[in-house]
Amino acid sequence: MTRVIHTGDTHIGYQQYHVPERRRDFLAAFEQVVDDAIDDDVDAVIHAGDLFHDRRPTLTDILGTLEVLETLDETGIPFLAVVGNHEAKRDAQWLDLYESLGLATRLGADPTVVGDTAFYGLDFVPRSQRDDLEYEFAPSDTDHAALVTHGLFQPFDYGDWDASEVLSQASVDFDAMLLGDNHAPGKQRVEGAWVTYCGSTERASASERDDRGYNIVTFDGEVRITRRGLETREFVFVDVELDSEEGADRVRRRVGQHDLEDAVVVVTIDGAGDPIAPRASRSSRSTPAPSWPASPTTGNSRPRTARRA
Repeated sequence: MTRVIHTGDTHIGYQQYHVPERRRDFLAAFEQVVDDAIDDDVDAVIHAGDLFHDRRPTLTDILGTLEVLETLDETGIPFLAVVGNHEAKRDAQWLDLYESLGLATRLGADPTVVGDTAFYGLDFVPRSQRDDLEYEFAPSDTDHAALVTHGLFQPFDYGDWDASEVLSQASVDFDAMLLGDNHAPGKQRVEGAWVTYCGSTERASASERDDRGYNIVTFDGEVRITRRGLETREFVFVDVELDSEEGADRVRRRVGQHDLEDAVVVVTIDGAGDPIAPRASRSSRSTPAPSWPASPTTGNSRPRTARRA
């Protein structure tokens, strides 16, 4: 039996809303995953890409991640990972640095065996380069095999890369594809294999309302995938529908009904009411003033985001 944590999209270094506390939150979520791995004595931590938010993390982010990986390494639990689209560089990857220090393994076409399972990796590949992929992987005599990769795969929403094509053309029969890139968790059976997203470990946009977490994947004759949540900073979502004669006062009353202590507050305003400037939606209990969220929305909704951290 092989039991691993499947995580990804940790986006370490993301200073969301330009707030330093949010930058620390993303590293803290990764620390929590590693703490859980140690407490549960799993066989490996599998990271499906976007360890960092971008290709130029600060020295603080690099050293903070290093410290977490050293803690994991001291317990003998391996860290196996691929490179995601956010962090990918044209030359050596940050993952290569951690591998050179003996703290990580960059998965590839050759198997990395943990227990009775062989893990393979495929870094994020831009759409323009996928037609040239041959999906050739070295064989292994293990009971199970899993491919770890990063991208938006069909049959999941927004998919532009066909998981069934990968599985049918691969030279190895995979029991599972452990995916990153889609921040929403999910799993489906494709070509006789489980294809699953672990979701992100922190909310990277105001649209990510569900709780954050990761997968626990067990290979034991069959593949079992369970979900575990993480304790992250609370997001308070306040949705306000304004009638034609309503405006900022109505918004402030709705915001004031919530406990905002240490929370990120996302206010979405819709309806026929007066236009609301970001500062006008500020409640006396939410500081500093709201600002625009990181992700755009469509339609008539006018989201505003504040934080109290």
